[in-house]
Amino acid sequence: MRSSFVAPAAILTPMLLAGALGAAEPQVTFSRDVAPILYKHCATCHRKGEIAPMSLLTYEEARPWAKSIRDKVGEGAMPPWHADPAHGRFKNDRRLSPQEKDVLVRWAAGGAAKGDPKDLPPLPRFAEGWTIGEPDTVVSLPAAFSIPDDGQVPYQYFEVPTGFTEDRWIQALEVRPGNRAVVHHVLVFCREPNPEPRELAFRTLIPDVAAAAAPGPAPDPSARPTVTPGRRGSLLATTAPGMNATVFPKGAAMLVKAGSVLTFQMHYTTNGEATSDRSSIGFVFAKQAPEVEVRASAFTNGRLVIPAGAPDHAIESGVSFNYDVTLYSIFPHTHVRGKSWDYKLTYPDGRSETLLSVPKYDFNWQTDYVFEKPLRLPQGTLLKAVARYDNSARNPSNPDPKAEVRWGEQTWEEMQYTGINYSIDKKPAPPTTASVR
Repeated sequence: MRSSFVAPAAILTPMLLAGALGAAEPQVTFSRDVAPILYKHCATCHRKGEIAPMSLLTYEEARPWAKSIRDKVGEGAMPPWHADPAHGRFKNDRRLSPQEKDVLVRWAAGGAAKGDPKDLPPLPRFAEGWTIGEPDTVVSLPAAFSIPDDGQVPYQYFEVPTGFTEDRWIQALEVRPGNRAVVHHVLVFCREPNPEPRELAFRTLIPDVAAAAAPGPAPDPSARPTVTPGRRGSLLATTAPGMNATVFPKGAAMLVKAGSVLTFQMHYTTNGEATSDRSSIGFVFAKQAPEVEVRASAFTNGRLVIPAGAPDHAIESGVSFNYDVTLYSIFPHTHVRGKSWDYKLTYPDGRSETLLSVPKYDFNWQTDYVFEKPLRLPQGTLLKAVARYDNSARNPSNPDPKAEVRWGEQTWEEMQYTGINYSIDKKPAPPTTASVR
């Protein structure tokens, strides 16, 4: 039965009245509504000379991509962010708010209007070619390296002196591929002129993480495990498609000693056109000596074996921390068969929690997840990593579903690699009942 009740117009609120009369929301325009979102979330990549295929800084540049922006934002594909929001808070979280998504979708759906240019916010300012601002110094490959049009290029290693005549504390650093079309990734190592043994912050737990966590005697805090740096020295910086520059919080910095030599590990991939590359690393120096020294390192499982055709194969790795440490960031890395990552912390008192979950890992857009608040981890904490791989024909990126896959440097091989930035806390750790091997 239809109701005969009609609310008197006099008692309708202005908002309800506007809704009842079908009043339209103000038109979304690029100048007033869209540009601030693009400048905040997208301009770092979507500008000339950066990794994205198009610039979105002006209306004329963005307008042809309005429908694509709508679709990619609606799907959650852009801005790219692959961490499960249920676990962890990250400083470099690229996700848009629901309100920001709504603005971009309505702009495209409403005709992608330009609006009044007077409403435009100022263009974001970037140092040419750098996201860390103008570097205090730049170290580049000694000369351009030639890449053929086809075939496999073995990893290349280039040693370059820093030229530092005094010790330098590094507040920010950025690795810049000279030719993004052929540079897959770059690792930069730092070798000191007279390297001394350093504390070994963690012990790798391979292959049986569970067995390594079995009860055992507490470590002696007075015993300082050490490791002598190898020929390449300590890991300093990394870049891969999608990674941000590294900027440390106030009071934290990396140390590069006078006379140090950098080694660039270069992974090149051919793309059908003979070309060349000359990559660089830029440094911003700290204004004063920091309270803590940040170090870069990694742990892996080089024994991985992925059966042919396996659609969901898990590979584990893990570490046990020998000291109280502060963890600043974590970087998961596999090749094209990688499908997901999960990291779990187990504390000395038995508590456990998920540190990071990446349910849809994307080889073409890799992320160094920087914690919003650096994490303090007590001595004896276990960090376990599980990477899952799709080596089946259902994986469109799989080079050969019929092949058993093992560790290797090339993209058609695989890795199980986790990079971390951390510092060792100054205060000696008290004895614990933590389990370490």
